[in-house]
Amino acid sequence: MGQNLSTASISIIIPTLNEAVNIKIAMSSLQEAGFANATTQPSRNIEVIVVDGGSKDDTVEIAQSLGVKVILSSPGRAVQMNAGAVAASGEILLFLHADTRLPSGFDAMIRTALQQPRTVAGAFKLRIDASPWGMRWVEWGVNWRSHFLQMPYGDQAIFLTKEVFQQIGGFPELPIMEDFELIRRLKRIGKIAIIAVPVVTSARRWLQKGIIQTTLINQIVIIAYLLGVSPKRIRSWYRQEKFKGI
Repeated sequence: MGQNLSTASISIIIPTLNEAVNIKIAMSSLQEAGFANATTQPSRNIEVIVVDGGSKDDTVEIAQSLGVKVILSSPGRAVQMNAGAVAASGEILLFLHADTRLPSGFDAMIRTALQQPRTVAGAFKLRIDASPWGMRWVEWGVNWRSHFLQMPYGDQAIFLTKEVFQQIGGFPELPIMEDFELIRRLKRIGKIAIIAVPVVTSARRWLQKGIIQTTLINQIVIIAYLLGVSPKRIRSWYRQEKFKGI
């Protein structure tokens, strides 16, 4: 919060589960953004930690071949990200979904953002990697919510210092809504910075169910959570396809 982080080290934590295709893309985007691996570019003070939750494909082998740290964890995004944070050596933690790509110069942007007064965490604007016009409406809604309500979600690459992460107790180990609850806790102690340069995330979840249906499901999940429905029950709705007719 306002401290000098101009040379702070960054740990990028990527939770995975059967992400063999996406982990290649994620690492390729990091290379394009200027980070190769811990052995070739230690001067940028960046480490990458892949936390695998029991993949049945080649995710682990691919990640290991790319020269990044790989740890194994119980499944569950929150559990995996917390495990990555424990293993991280960086002063700043960046939580990156395997299907999201960071922009060039992301490390300098993050360090600058976290040095702003009262800022405790941040995330990036969102761009979805698909052309249908409906995706532009989704992006507009996400970026409006992030900017005006300070409520970014996990696919926007949330970042914060390890000190603040430990202060709030890390991600609540919920089966769903862990990013939503983390941001709510962070907002109680300071500001959430939104970097104007976007990350690019996969459109797969919108394309699988449809843009309108996915958006409706997202809103129903948030409302249910705020009304006190247990995250375990909300998660079970997904697994049992309770939203199939929406």
